[in-house]
Amino acid sequence: MIFVTVGEQLPFDRLIQAMDQWAQRTGQEVFAQVGHSDFKPCYIQYKPFLDQAEFGQKMEAAQLIVAHAGMGTIISALERGKPLVVMPRKASLGEHRNEHQSATASRFAALGHVWVVDDEQGLGEALAFFLTGGEPDRSQITRIEPSAELIQAIREFIRSVGHQ
Repeated sequence: MIFVTVGEQLPFDRLIQAMDQWAQRTGQEVFAQVGHSDFKPCYIQYKPFLDQAEFGQKMEAAQLIVAHAGMGTIISALERGKPLVVMPRKASLGEHRNEHQSATASRFAALGHVWVVDDEQGLGEALAFFLTGGEPDRSQITRIEPSAELIQAIREFIRSVGHQ
């Protein structure tokens, strides 16, 4: 199963539509947390929101996670050692207030932790590559495994910023 999540704050119909179309073409099992989406998928299972326990269960069961470039999702995937394909929301398309998700995704990609795609075509290519057993060339990337302390510090920072 591929688990797709768009977070809880903003809709990301472009990602959900792309995954629905891909699932139609491939027949692969996909479950998505779609948030405040107006788009209703036809070929993937979905729920608008998941509680923390259900979110964790879906992540554990997934062979691959596809997501927006939200820090919570990235941290959750890293903690579980799950492969992660990230398609950042784009402010230029009205999906966010600024381009910070692209910056976040680029930084984690440079560390070798995520596969970043910019559009629906790139997403399809990444999914096809993953499902055929492919692995990106990471020979030029210095891999830094996040420690539990680093993850906890990032979580605390996010919580403190969220309460301001």
